[in-house]
Amino acid sequence: MTSFDTSPQLNVWRALLALAVVFVMLATTGWTALRNQRGPTALEASVTAWEHGRIDGRRLPDAQAAPARLARFFASLSDWQRRSLARRYPLAVGNMNGAPVEVRYLANRAALRKARAVERLRMHDERLSPSGQREAGRRAQRYDSLLAPDRHILAFDPAGSGKVAEVFGNLNRADRVSVVVPGVDTELLTFQRTVRKYSAPAGMGESLYAAEHRASPGTRTAVIAWADYTSPSGLGMEAATATRAEQGAVRLNALLRALPGRAPVSLFCHSYGSVVCGLAARGLPGRVTDIAVAGSPGMRAEKAAHLGTSARVWAMRDADDWIQEVPYMEVGGLGHGADPVSAGFGARVLSARGAQGHSGYFVPGTESLRNFAEIGVGAYRTVACAGENGTCRAGLSEAAAA
Repeated sequence: MTSFDTSPQLNVWRALLALAVVFVMLATTGWTALRNQRGPTALEASVTAWEHGRIDGRRLPDAQAAPARLARFFASLSDWQRRSLARRYPLAVGNMNGAPVEVRYLANRAALRKARAVERLRMHDERLSPSGQREAGRRAQRYDSLLAPDRHILAFDPAGSGKVAEVFGNLNRADRVSVVVPGVDTELLTFQRTVRKYSAPAGMGESLYAAEHRASPGTRTAVIAWADYTSPSGLGMEAATATRAEQGAVRLNALLRALPGRAPVSLFCHSYGSVVCGLAARGLPGRVTDIAVAGSPGMRAEKAAHLGTSARVWAMRDADDWIQEVPYMEVGGLGHGADPVSAGFGARVLSARGAQGHSGYFVPGTESLRNFAEIGVGAYRTVACAGENGTCRAGLSEAAAA
């Protein structure tokens, strides 16, 4: 739900809910089955090579080992050995929770260069249709952009529509960490935009990072624009169900448990991303102090208290966001439950003044972005509530407001 600002697709959503029983029956007969992948992806091949690899005669640990174990392994290596592994197994290391972030950045730069070379060849491959060649050109351009010297890519996978996560700031030295979780139609080619920049994950992350610095210049922050899950494409069947969100929640928690340091973490979840955050909530590590959702279709819970997390839950919705027309219900697995800004849900409801539509919550100058930034730096006492009575700040302890 990141890329839609108009309402015609709402009729599709209502129809899906109205035909819930039919769709559930279709699902049981293979409607939602994933297409088979022919052969291993580049990431899978890199992981397989890692699993058979050695460093100076020493076997490499399981790539899926606990982050703490992988962190200890990398800490036992010399800088040259770490760089060698990043060059030899770039996709495996670049996506390895537990590897040092600087090593992941180095590995992903190597992986991006390889992926760019592949797409540059595909641009002139006569076996491809003209549209296929053009898409190869667009992907090559995106890789060029991600390879800019000032960018820090924490995760990258070129398979399919592509996945990527980018860091703004210094993760190792951060006093507070924010993670932006976007919604539908999030993929490699939509990770950043020139037009409507702040509706794309990279623009969201960049904007939030700058706003946090303005809110508290003395607080060292880091922001992760996290597009490292397979989101639904459009407002069809996938967006009405939780399948993609369930998979995304597993990946999100894996990331959170591998973050360096002990800084508090806040999640900022837009649209379908709030479904991901709702399903991830029960398994969040204790350092996650806040979950803030914007333009949410629901969090797969009837009440904030049912999310199973100790994190504070915040919600906002702009007055002209079309998402409010989506039926807030769950029938036979379709729909995502209660409205997070409703009084009965129990979230702390924030002002989104100035957001203008479904994709404007991270636009500079909006009250929605200012509220996000103040949550990100822990300045809870100065957030603007949706109402005039300040109820969203009620019950905050002095420790929470620090």
